[in-house]
Amino acid sequence: VSPVPPYSREQPIFTTRAHVFQIDPSTKKNWVPASKQAVTVSYFYDSTRNSYRIISVDGAKVIINSTITPNMTFTKTSQKFGQWADSRANTVFGLGFPSEQQLTKFAEKFQEVKEAAKLARDRSQEKIETSSNHSQESGRETPSSTRASSVNGTDDEKASHGGPAEAHLKSENDKLKIALAQSSSNVKKWETELQSLRESNARLSTALQESAASIEHWKKQFSACKEENDQLRGKIEELEEQCNEINKEKERNAQLSRRLQELETELQDKELELEELRKQGEIIPELMSECESVSEQLQAAEKKNKDLEEKVRTLRTEVEENKHRQTNLKTELKNFLDVLDGKIDELHDFRQGLSKLGVDN
Repeated sequence: VSPVPPYSREQPIFTTRAHVFQIDPSTKKNWVPASKQAVTVSYFYDSTRNSYRIISVDGAKVIINSTITPNMTFTKTSQKFGQWADSRANTVFGLGFPSEQQLTKFAEKFQEVKEAAKLARDRSQEKIETSSNHSQESGRETPSSTRASSVNGTDDEKASHGGPAEAHLKSENDKLKIALAQSSSNVKKWETELQSLRESNARLSTALQESAASIEHWKKQFSACKEENDQLRGKIEELEEQCNEINKEKERNAQLSRRLQELETELQDKELELEELRKQGEIIPELMSECESVSEQLQAAEKKNKDLEEKVRTLRTEVEENKHRQTNLKTELKNFLDVLDGKIDELHDFRQGLSKLGVDN
């Protein structure tokens, strides 16, 4: 039978696209990809032989050529994957579909074609039984006629009438024995294949359960990371509030700096005024009395100057303390942001791991 069906004899009755796999012949456990990408998979009907086949071709390579028999079973192993065993090809085919709906349609068509193949086999067996009954009836009639004719006949006539019928019956019995032996052998072979498929399905179920447990574990870790992320967000909000307070401190420091500059300017003005007063005291001796008052003013000014200098020192001390506090806050903020960046990288790696695990599944 040619892999690619001739259009004069076979016609496609259903076509879909899927990724094709075959069971590893050495381990009978792992799936081996038969196609690098999704290929066309079709059901074909041979009207002359009244048979059905599943055929898939990848370029010039035939990757599926499976004749459907009534004993075959298509099994859904997941939402998008199904498989069936072909004893004639001595392998197990697997198909991965883009959606669960396409898998369901393919499985329904498989069951429909399987029923049609069973009906065709039953009709063929009825024809074989009918022809066998006719042969047995003709065989029974031949000896009776031989006996009837041999009443008045010779031994040669008996041999000429009875010999061919007995040979025909013997050949028919031999054919039936061979067919029965082949059927028994096929039954044993199918039972072995069925047991192998059951073991494969059990291993696949175990792997699926382990995968589900692993997914639950990752879900728990994801929830824990999510809670930690929420805590970090709360911490960020607290730091933002602290940053706002730092900005307010900066504004206050700027105001104090401006006030300090104003006081320094005022101090310079007072010093200039004091210098002028001293010059006037040196130039005009007759104003000694006024100098005393000026001296008093000068003392008051010096005292005020000392007060202003004390205020300036106090303001500078406050400015230095605010700067130191601001530096500490910046350091704490930088350390926290470094920790936050590390956590974000871990979350990113964790998300990539989850994405990879979904693809593998």
